[in-house]
Amino acid sequence: MKILDEIIAHKKAEIQENKELYPVKLLEKSPFYTAHPVSLKKYLLRDDLPGIIAEFKRKSPSKGMINEFADPADVCLDYMQAGASALSVITDEKYFGGSKRDLQTARKYNFCPILRKEFILDEYQVIEARSTGADVILLIAEVLTPKELKSLSYLAHSLQMEVLFEVHQQQSLGKLPPDAQIIGINNRNLENFDVSIDHSLNLLEKLPRQAVKIAESGIDSPETAFSLKKAGFSGLLMGERFMREANPGKACKLFIKRFRKITQCPASANTTR
Repeated sequence: MKILDEIIAHKKAEIQENKELYPVKLLEKSPFYTAHPVSLKKYLLRDDLPGIIAEFKRKSPSKGMINEFADPADVCLDYMQAGASALSVITDEKYFGGSKRDLQTARKYNFCPILRKEFILDEYQVIEARSTGADVILLIAEVLTPKELKSLSYLAHSLQMEVLFEVHQQQSLGKLPPDAQIIGINNRNLENFDVSIDHSLNLLEKLPRQAVKIAESGIDSPETAFSLKKAGFSGLLMGERFMREANPGKACKLFIKRFRKITQCPASANTTR
């Protein structure tokens, strides 16, 4: 079985179990559920921020353990103080070592947009994302039908959250709703997990002109980040580049410092926001 098929099969079983343990009525009582979400789109379009979405990620199916003992409170706060535009927190436990608690912790210490990085297949997970403090959900076009993409995004928007539509292949672009506002191109091949930055650059011109565009995975240097921003990407989602370091926050700070020097991007007057 392909790893993606294995993940999806496990996720479906996990969703059913969570529905029984934590019913929707319980999720709706979370203090995060009624909080006003922060706009990822607005933060990515700010001139005083670099557009980097810094990700908290302990491990991956392709690389194994990356940073097993990282503390989401320390790392995510350091990311914001380093000048990142937003956070991405992986909540899948079995394959990526994450949890919903990680996102809740990040939310307690930060006021920036937070993306719930998860394999979302069911409306329950959208409500779950809202209850944990997420401002944005990820919908992966390769694992959802056009109908599912539309219904899940509609629910997210009704809860005032934004949606990052992620595509891996050009043919998946036709599945997205015509009003998709934030679209990410993942440079990681879902079949073998190989990564190529050229993938983002080749698909960029195929994206709707009005959409805010994000490049994901494999961004390993400020020079690469600059080339993607110059090409037309407003956001750069980066996780492993920082998390493989002993101090992810410091790695993020040094990266952004070099990136600003290359781009001559004005530093924010208040990086902690």
